[in-house]
Formats: sequence, C-alpha cells, structure tokens
Amino acid sequence: MHRTAYLFLLFTTLLWGGNSVAGKLAVDHISPMTLVFLRWLLAVLIMLPIGWRTLREDWPVMRRHWLLLGGLGACGFTFFNAIFYTALNYTTAINVSIEQAAIPIVIILANFVLFRLRVNRVQIAGVVLTIIGVALTASHGDLRQLLKLDLNFGDAIMLIAVLCYSLYSVGLRLKPAMRWQSLMLALSFAALATSVPFLLWEVAAGKVIVPDARGWAIAFYTAIGASVISQLFYIRGNELIGANRAGLFINLVPIFGTLLSVLIVGETFQLYQGLALVLVLGGIGLAEYSGRKMAV
Repeated sequence: MHRTAYLFLLFTTLLWGGNSVAGKLAVDHISPMTLVFLRWLLAVLIMLPIGWRTLREDWPVMRRHWLLLGGLGACGFTFFNAIFYTALNYTTAINVSIEQAAIPIVIILANFVLFRLRVNRVQIAGVVLTIIGVALTASHGDLRQLLKLDLNFGDAIMLIAVLCYSLYSVGLRLKPAMRWQSLMLALSFAALATSVPFLLWEVAAGKVIVPDARGWAIAFYTAIGASVISQLFYIRGNELIGANRAGLFINLVPIFGTLLSVLIVGETFQLYQGLALVLVLGGIGLAEYSGRKMAV
C-alpha cells in the first residue's frame, strides 16, 4: 500500500515541479490570475464528461457537505495559487521556497491540535533533513545566503498560502465518501468560483495579459497535469498514508522544479542540486520508515 502511495506522491510533486517551470515560462505570455482562472475552467471542462454521471449520483452527499468541499477547493486550489503568484511579486523565489518548506511542519502541528496525531523524533529528524535539502536548493548551494534574506510583505502573505495548503491537506481527512470523479469536480467547481474575484481584480487593475500560444499551452498543462492528475494523486496518497507523511513529499517540489529547469529551460546542473535531492529523499525515507513502524 505504501509503495503505491509513494508513486502517487512522487508523480504529484514531479508535476508540481513542472508547474514552477511553467510559471517561469508564463511571464509575459499570460497574467497570473488569468492563469489561475483558466486553469480551473479547463479542469472543470475536462472533468465534466468524465464525472457527470457520478456527480448526479453523489449529489445528495455533495449537497450535505458543500461547505466543506467548497472550503477545501478554495483553500487548496485557488487561495494558495493566487497568494503564491502574488507573493512572488514582492519577494524572492528563495524566500518562497524556504517558506513553502514549512507546509509539512504546519500539517504536523494542525494534525496534533485537531486530531491529536503524534510524531516521533525520527520523523522530526526526517522533516529537518528535507528542509535542509530545500534550503540548499533555494540558496544555490551556499547556506550563508540565507542570512541575507530580507523579509517583507510578500513573505507575510506567503505564510498565509502555507497555512491554506496545510489546512487543505489536513481537511482531506474529513472529506465525505464519494467517487473520485465527483470529488474532483466538486473541488474544481469551488476553485473556479473563487478564482473569479481574482480575475476581476486583475481586469480592473489593467494587468491582464491575454494568453498567446505559449500561454494557452501553459494553461492546458496546469489544468491537466498540475491540477486534475496531480491533485487526484495527492488526495489518494493522503488516503493511503495520511497527511503527516504525504505532506513531507511537498519538499520535493523545489527539487524537481530545479531539475526540470535544467532539462527544459537549459539551466546548468550543479552538484548542490544532486546533494539536495539526496537529503530530501533521505529525509522522506527516514520519516517514512519510522511512520510505518508507528502505523503497524
């Protein structure tokens, strides 16, 4: 069971790493809030033919739990991405990568406060190792650069994004029993609805960039890969091993993002990137070994 979860979560973080590369390629080809809106509009259009029948059958369940499903879709799908893109206008990618590494920690704390789920020292050591790996990636191999970080408004709102995705991850524990097609449609509908105000703000501010051919290609990738497929895999990974253990895989996102930048954007591969990957995978392996022993 746990091996299946690992495959789901590894593929999830690979797709999310690709999303960070897509974000780099999107500059001047599609504006951020337009991308968020089109991402979920396309996701809904893709999922409707697949999930229409199950949606009708699961409608009584969805109607009883509409507030929970709406909150999960808004927090995990719309608010996180909208705040993430906005934060990058005010702070650096280094700061954002480091702050995003706090998601597994917030998940662990939230699970303890809400559900009294505990972790042991070995799991904590694994979390620390993954954070060191992320820090090594973000600082381009020179951890001394972290001492020069200048915290600002972007960092403050990025912490809100971290809280949003952490609450989404923990909240998946409460999702009602329904088919995956219905669940994904419900969350995508919620994300689409809550993305509209952000799009209207971008229009009113005169900051819209109408997508060109590359912009549309990026929108389709984010809809199919970084939204529908990856979210289904992340949800399933959460079901199989729990949010505490699944959340730790999120720290692979900046690692995969960096490696994909080497392959796709043509950036140069550095030794520290390989070391960071070893640290993150080692930290996940250490935490998982201990987590499985606790679960037995």
